Order: sequence, then structure tokens, then C-alpha cells
Amino acid sequence: MTASASAVEQEAQADQALADLVRGEAAWALCDLPHRRRLLEQVRAATAAQAPAWVRAAAAYKGLPESSPLLGEEWTSGPYPVLTGTAALAESVRALEEGRSPVDGFFLGEAPGGRVAVRVLPHGVYDHLLLSGFSAEVWMPPGVGAESVRERAGLALRQPARTAGIGVVLGAGNITSIPVLDVLYELYAHNRVVALKLNPITDGLLDVFRAVLAPLIEVGAVRILTGGADIGTHLVHHPAVGHVHMTGSAATHDTIVFGIGADGANRKRNGTPLLTKPITSELGGVSPTLVLPGDWSEADLRFQAEHVATQRLHNGGYNCVAAQAVVIGADWPQKNNFLAHLRTALASFPRRPAYYPGSEDRVRQAQEAYPGAQTLEGCVLVEGLDPRAPGPLLTTEYFAPVLGVVELPGDARAFLDAAVRTANEDFAGTLGVNLIAHPRTLAGLGPALEEAIVALRYGTVAVNAWTGFGYLTAAARWGAFPGHTLNDVRSGIGVVHNAVLLDGPERTVVRGPFRPAPRSLLHGEASLSPKPPWFVTNRTGASTGRLLTEFAAAPRWSALPGIFASALRG
Repeated sequence: MTASASAVEQEAQADQALADLVRGEAAWALCDLPHRRRLLEQVRAATAAQAPAWVRAAAAYKGLPESSPLLGEEWTSGPYPVLTGTAALAESVRALEEGRSPVDGFFLGEAPGGRVAVRVLPHGVYDHLLLSGFSAEVWMPPGVGAESVRERAGLALRQPARTAGIGVVLGAGNITSIPVLDVLYELYAHNRVVALKLNPITDGLLDVFRAVLAPLIEVGAVRILTGGADIGTHLVHHPAVGHVHMTGSAATHDTIVFGIGADGANRKRNGTPLLTKPITSELGGVSPTLVLPGDWSEADLRFQAEHVATQRLHNGGYNCVAAQAVVIGADWPQKNNFLAHLRTALASFPRRPAYYPGSEDRVRQAQEAYPGAQTLEGCVLVEGLDPRAPGPLLTTEYFAPVLGVVELPGDARAFLDAAVRTANEDFAGTLGVNLIAHPRTLAGLGPALEEAIVALRYGTVAVNAWTGFGYLTAAARWGAFPGHTLNDVRSGIGVVHNAVLLDGPERTVVRGPFRPAPRSLLHGEASLSPKPPWFVTNRTGASTGRLLTEFAAAPRWSALPGIFASALRG
């Protein structure tokens, strides 16, 4: 489908694509596990071949010059996670081929509350070297035993011939790996053939996506469509479609499910959706960062201020899991020093094009709602927010470079308890929450830290890391905390990624080093990782991101020195 086609032509092309998929479902049902694994390997090879063009196309619509270190964002959030995701998913398919469980080879430990924790990272020697000090676990719900985890992993691939109809994927417009990864999850986890409808701002990636997904298009399992909201509406209500998956905001979700205006509000209130077929979703929220009080060095304050700035400003601030609120200790002696470093980090970040539609209007709305806000070079900063009188910054996802500061009293333990309550009860969304604390503070908390992680009702919890790292971890589950409904969707329903194909995972817990190397080693942290390449202040983000992507396409020892050299210069 071409972007220049008329609405009538686009609807006709959509109808033809769905007719193709009706036939394609039968062909997909005949693809056995070895064939499906080979298709993944072909998609991976195509991704490697298309990676430079992919990054160029993404940079073009985001307004990034070829010399910008921010191109690293496009490498590490575009082709890189598709390369790692296809590799991990192929490993799971191979396990099922050989009569094994996809979790075989992963360490299954214990998490609080009778939970099984599947350690999905590090997984292999390269992870230990390239992601030194970082880890990720997927926690299963309480009461699900290890044997059950093993037996149920694999999802629909345990019966590959039993297909589940046609699904529509409404592609994201911000992170360019999302549409491809969502298509793969629909196909492999749910056994649905897919009509992928691109977000119009990503139309420049149409040729890249066609090339990357060509093996699946040729077998009849995927069709890619373009067009506006009218084509999306036509697709999701088409009788041939049995399921919808979307990425976006809660407001967009409600428009799709219930309709617009007073009629839509009435349908939502009465529980009578306009869209009656199943829909899953990955939506955003406030995604707070909780900064525990402690005794930090000046270098610690500066690094973690850059960390928080990254959580807000990565990809221009247009991430579903971008931190929109930072919660700090009102009684923390270093509070003012930390805030000064945060202001400096936000102000020193160069202004970049506001490529996402409506961003400038949303920034203006924030400035009008908070007249005392500071307009820094890269961000609007609102200090002194009171969670007891929450305004739009804590209850609405701005999806723009706006950051609020909330202060809560107490020492580390009292602050943590209050911050967990505030994050659960006062902030919109449940996609991700970040927790930053000095290693001595974490040690002093003892079991209270794990209790806090359990209490936080978020799909991904990051300790001294950004939840965005959970997105990049192929075998981790990604999505809202379980339990939301159409009428109260918050950050969505269902999960994606999850390359181990776990059945019903509850959350992902990622952890990282408090300090970058070499300071980490000087202070006793077992981490060789320098400043992460996804930091917005990383000077060599583009080269490191490219080298990591090339490595993900063809892992080899000889590539490591170049990656380390680039990363250390960052």
C-alpha cells in the first residue's frame, strides 16, 4: 500500500491484504517448527542487511543529522532489539523442536511471595562481558511452580498447526523496533497471521519493514499497510479480523474501543465497547523514578542526574516508559545538590526537533498548568509537586519533554514506603518504575528492598537501571502490570517480547550498577560497564550503538575490542 493512494484505494488494498491473510493462515498452519525457526533466521539476516537504511530512515523523520551521537538511539532501539529478539525466539523454537522447554538453560530461582524468578540476563558469556553488572529476571505470579513454568513455556508454538486467525497490529510511531517485534510476537506466541498497519509518521520505513519481514510476507503470514486513522478503523472492525494489538496512549485505546465524544464516554461508563473483539495493548504513563536518600559523592550525583535526564529525554521524550516524575527525599541533605545537577543535565542537553505530532502543544499545556515551571533547553521542569493534590503532570501522560519533581519526607526506609504508596496510588500508568539508590542504602534496607519491588504494581521495575533496558532485553516480558480491563486500561493489557514464551509472567525486574566503570570497580561494584550507550550524554552513542548492532547480527570475539574502546570513550 502506498501513502499516496486515495482512501477508497487504501480500503480496497486493506481488504485484499486481509483476503491474502485468510489464505496465508492456512499456509502458516503448515509451517512446522523447523520452518518457523528458519524464517526467524531469515528475518534476522534481513534486519542485519537493512540496519544502516533502517537508521537513516528513522533519523530522517526524527530530524537527526548524520553526525549526531543521538543516532545511537536509533541503532539500539531499532534494528538491535530485532536482531536480539529473533535470535532469542529462534532459540526457543529450537528447544521445542528438540522436545525441550524454552526455559531449559535459564536459571530458575526464587522471588518473594512464593514466586519463581527466571533469570533471563545475563544469558551466555557475551552478556556477562557486554552488559557487565546488569541483570534481568522475569517473576512469575505467586504459586506458579518451577515445573509448571517449564511445562507451559512455548505458548501457541506447542501446537503450531492450531492457528488463531488474523490479528491487526497498529504500529507505534516512536520506537521503530516496536512494529516488527509486535508482529513476531503475534505470529510466534499467539499463532496469528498479521496485518501490520504503520503509524503514518513511520511511513518512511515502509521499504525497510517490507525487506525485514519479506520471509514472512512471502509465506503469506504478514501484510503491511499504510494510511490514516480511517484505515486503522476499517481494519480493526473488519469481520475477517479476530484480534487487535496496539501501542499508544490510554486515550487512543479508549477511542478505538469505545469511540469518541460523549457517545464514547457513555459506552465506556456503561461497559458497552464499540470494538467487541479482543484487544491487547502497550500504553504509557508517568513511569516515575524514585531516588532514595543516601550519602553520594559529587560524581554519583552528576551521573545519576544524567541517568534521570536520560529516562526523560531519550528519543526526545517520546517513550511510553519515559520518566515523567522523579520522587526525591524532602529531608535528604543532598537534595538541592542533586536538583542542581539535574537542572544542569536537562539544560545542557541540546534541543532536538519535536518530531512527534502534538508535542509542542502538550509542552505548552504543561507550561500553562504550572506557571512556575522552568523551561530549560531540553525540557520543562516542574518542581515542588504535591502528590496529595495531583495535577495533570502526575495523572496524565504528556508524551513530551516535561518532568516533575515530587518530594516526600523520611529516611531511606520511610521514604521508600511512602514512595511505593505514591507510585501505586497517585501516578497514572503501570508500565515501568525506576528506583535509584546507593549500594550502602540498598544493603541497609535488607529484605525491605525486595518487599518494595513486590509491592510496586508495575510491569517492569528497575533498580539502578532504566526500565528501557527491560525493553531491550529480548527474553524479558514487556507490558503493564497484570489485571487491567478495557474500562480501566491504564498501561495496557497483555505482554510482548517475552522470547522465552513464558505463560502469564507477572513482571520483569532489572538491576544495574550504581556507578559506571572504572568508578564501579574502585568502589567494590562487580561491573565493567562504562556509561551506557543509551545515555543522552554519551559522546560515542552512535558508534557504540552501531557496533553493538553489528555484533548482535554476528556475535564474535574479534568484535569486542572495538565495542569496548568506543564505549569507554562515551
